[in-house]
Amino acid sequence: MKARALEGIRVADLSHVLAAPTASMILADLGAEVIHIEPPGGDDARQFGPIVEKQSAYFISINRNKKSVVIDLKKAEGKDILRDIIRVSDVFLENFKPGTMKKLGFSYQDCMNINERIIYASISGFGHDAPPEYANKPAYDMIAQAYSGLMSICGPEGGPPVRVGTSIGDIISGHQCAISILAAIRQRDRTGEGQRIDQSMVDGLLYILENAIVRYTVSGDIPGPLGTMHPSITPFQAFPTQDGWIVVAVGNDSIWERFCRAVEMPELFADERFYTNVLRTRNRDSLNRILEEALRKKATANWLDVLKNENVPCSPIHSIEQIVKDPVVAHRQMLATIQQPEVGPMKIAASPFRMSSTPGQVYSHAPLLGEHSVEVLRDLLNYPDDKIQALRKKKVLYSNEDLD
Repeated sequence: MKARALEGIRVADLSHVLAAPTASMILADLGAEVIHIEPPGGDDARQFGPIVEKQSAYFISINRNKKSVVIDLKKAEGKDILRDIIRVSDVFLENFKPGTMKKLGFSYQDCMNINERIIYASISGFGHDAPPEYANKPAYDMIAQAYSGLMSICGPEGGPPVRVGTSIGDIISGHQCAISILAAIRQRDRTGEGQRIDQSMVDGLLYILENAIVRYTVSGDIPGPLGTMHPSITPFQAFPTQDGWIVVAVGNDSIWERFCRAVEMPELFADERFYTNVLRTRNRDSLNRILEEALRKKATANWLDVLKNENVPCSPIHSIEQIVKDPVVAHRQMLATIQQPEVGPMKIAASPFRMSSTPGQVYSHAPLLGEHSVEVLRDLLNYPDDKIQALRKKKVLYSNEDLD
């Protein structure tokens, strides 16, 4: 097992479902000790399918490498336990509706009073300092995709708006929050001071809209959905073949020349309507009609061979089954097998963070609900056994044995 970059960093993780759990998964993969603090009913994601041996495969996939401590934060003694965990932690992470943590007594200022070095990170739909009618608005991923403008540019040309097929609003905000946390740790190394992180899902999606934003601000054009087409590079899209689909990415005029050779249509390269990328994009409809007719004449595998021989960027459109079985994925070891308690071996996505000395790693299963409650209080907080047992009897603290 290689060294872990974030060994020695501890996260008090009050996250649930996906956005903040993505952030804490990144930190855990890189070696941070993540203590996932859950209510007696558990993280909502534990109820999401697919279910395997009464466990959520969804939850397992994004909560590997973490510990689970179950505390009833409605009780004063439960809050005392959380304060003790915050006291010995580097990061406090949550993604509840703005105002929830303040009502519980764990606002940024409350946590600063406990540990002045704490890095306090929140993820919400619109941001904690948004106007009240937005800050307090419930915001799932679909809401963020819609509000940010992302859905308006997804889908078939001329068709209705379409949700991106993965919960990108949650996932992007989780990644951005993890980056902010790492930057805050670096700053604290220099100054000794913690800070507040206020991550918005809508902000995060607006940030990745790249040329859609500048197309409007520069030209006044309002981008719409284009299917698989790129708004300013042509041909750069999917085309139907004799037996399926292929993606072609002609990113410059040199590739265009090679593409025309590959499809045995040198006349296209000589056609002044298509001589430069600007012209090809301007005359996209005419060009696409020609290319769709030509590419339907051969099977996907034939076109892949021909295009690869001319060094034209191209790809089949894989199904999930195909990518899971793909040799490149196997070579890059992007599927990890964990031994999940009560389930057995299970394949999940591995960490994409490749570093020569301290790469991201999947080194532990996802925790059973309350699996580490006793361990954390005993070994980290130095609670005596009789106190731990008393807290369990009072239903302030729950171990996985109590929740079976």
